[in-house]
Amino acid sequence: MIRYDGIRVDYGDFTAIHDLDLHVREGEFFTLLGPSGCGKTTALRTLAGFVSPSAGDVHVAGRRVTRLPSDKRQIGMVFQNYALFPSLNVRENIAFGLKVRKESRAEVERKVREIAEQVDLSSTQLEKNLADLSGGQQQRVAIARALVLRPKILLLDEPLSNLDAKLRAQLRVQLKDLQEQFGITTVYVTHDQDEALSMSDRIAVFHDGRVEQIGTPEEIYDASATEFVCHFIGDASRLSPALVTEVAARSGTALDPTRASYVREEKVRLGTGTASGGSVALPGTVVRRRYHGERSSYEISTHGAIVKVMQPEDGSARPQAGDAVTVHIDPATILQYEGRAASGADEDGAPATDVTSVAAR
Repeated sequence: MIRYDGIRVDYGDFTAIHDLDLHVREGEFFTLLGPSGCGKTTALRTLAGFVSPSAGDVHVAGRRVTRLPSDKRQIGMVFQNYALFPSLNVRENIAFGLKVRKESRAEVERKVREIAEQVDLSSTQLEKNLADLSGGQQQRVAIARALVLRPKILLLDEPLSNLDAKLRAQLRVQLKDLQEQFGITTVYVTHDQDEALSMSDRIAVFHDGRVEQIGTPEEIYDASATEFVCHFIGDASRLSPALVTEVAARSGTALDPTRASYVREEKVRLGTGTASGGSVALPGTVVRRRYHGERSSYEISTHGAIVKVMQPEDGSARPQAGDAVTVHIDPATILQYEGRAASGADEDGAPATDVTSVAAR
């Protein structure tokens, strides 16, 4: 459906995107994920026609659209700030594009009414001014204005970032339901890993203008292809060479202690006695416990590393700082990458080495 073919975007001496090759399938919810300044929004705006690439081509449905004006690409876009017209009411905002296309008054009214119902905007809200709406309602107006034109593709540039956490979680579900209801090919930009993992069919992780990995949420999270992806997605502990050596020796696995090694916090368990199911039991000491309501997170010192553990709050005893505990680590859950193994991470948890190759499980 959508294909980026060798796209490069330069701003003077700065290259925002380096030779991007990417394919988005028809009907897919595809997310461009990465930190600020990584090139994800530039990639989206290139598809929309707002940015002209320095090299390469963009194709939509087999058609080359690289130099086609944005209004000829059959693409709808929802911006981070919604880009609504404050002088128009809700109905007029939604109808704007239809009127530009010079559709009849009856058709405009019918289409506005239909799309309003589909995005859960009432007839009363259609007559309101934008200032009278909540952030979530304004977001639905922006989506309705894009969808009423029945575009082939919907582009969403961090549309939930201005909302509070609870409303964001609610609208994630609604957005995904709408996308599935319309069957529309959707490209979504975010820096929020939870959004990407919970909403996407596939994800492209961007870093410094390049794609580090493309895959399903499960592939991105459980089999992170590079050290950057492993560190950026979720929460992972960097393991010391001594810990990796101990796990390898006691499990008989071919883990390499000279490689940068990580394990995700929910893959580790606190327990007692001998580990089962291929896991290795290691003695440790609780350094810190943080309470999150339904779960607690622990930092455990063991074999020269600080291992993070996520433990559900199920009514069982809660270890406290200074307590001796046992951590169970399954060697199959350890992710390893080419590069210098280190005794730990920086204070902010950043990897001590650059990404140099894909993971070796």
